[in-house]
Amino acid sequence: MLQFVDKRVVPAVALIAVVAMVVALGLVFFYAPVERTMGIVQKIFYVHVPAAMAMYAGFVVAAVCSLFYLFRPAEHWDAGAVAGAEMGLGACVFVLLSGPLWAYKAWGTAWTWDPQLTATFVMFLMYGSYVLLRRLGGEGRQLKSTSAVLAIVAVINVPIVHYAVEMWGGMHPVVEREGGGGLAPEMSVTLQVTMLGALLLFSALLWMRFRLLTTQTRIEKLYLEVADLERLGEGSSR
Repeated sequence: MLQFVDKRVVPAVALIAVVAMVVALGLVFFYAPVERTMGIVQKIFYVHVPAAMAMYAGFVVAAVCSLFYLFRPAEHWDAGAVAGAEMGLGACVFVLLSGPLWAYKAWGTAWTWDPQLTATFVMFLMYGSYVLLRRLGGEGRQLKSTSAVLAIVAVINVPIVHYAVEMWGGMHPVVEREGGGGLAPEMSVTLQVTMLGALLLFSALLWMRFRLLTTQTRIEKLYLEVADLERLGEGSSR
């Protein structure tokens, strides 16, 4: 999957992402109207929602790559899973930081145990555990298989988070979804551009992290081969 992406494409994607993000900022501050009830704080919406989409994308990539790794163990599948989980977790942290800023204005409190908020926090804990396991647990095949299972199980939370309001209610808004109130045309265009920029930026960062991990793995293998050759040379000299 990620290993088949032409490296010449990534700089173009990153450039388009930067342009889209600059355009999005202009739309957020100079095109999209100020919401009547929330005021300027509502504009957090234009970064909060794209971050949530990037979060979903990262965790889905991690789960898909983990599934392939379990059936056909290969370093590139493992690297893809780690890259997806790290990118998704970073976006999840941003979601959990930006959401309370909006909630404090909308609800009068930064945090409530709303079903969608709670499900997002649980997902953060699960993928946070995955990343910690990969960072601190070593590089054994058993560890990689165990963490792959964790990534696959944790992705069940993605549809739970997305449809938590529809299933269990709660105060979290569902604008632009089934049952939502919809957006003004200017707001809708702004949101679409910010989502495009965020997902393109996510894609470029994901690929770069994947390449870094695979390169790191190759370097470690070369170090081991050199060490083995040195030991063989010392043994033959004796």
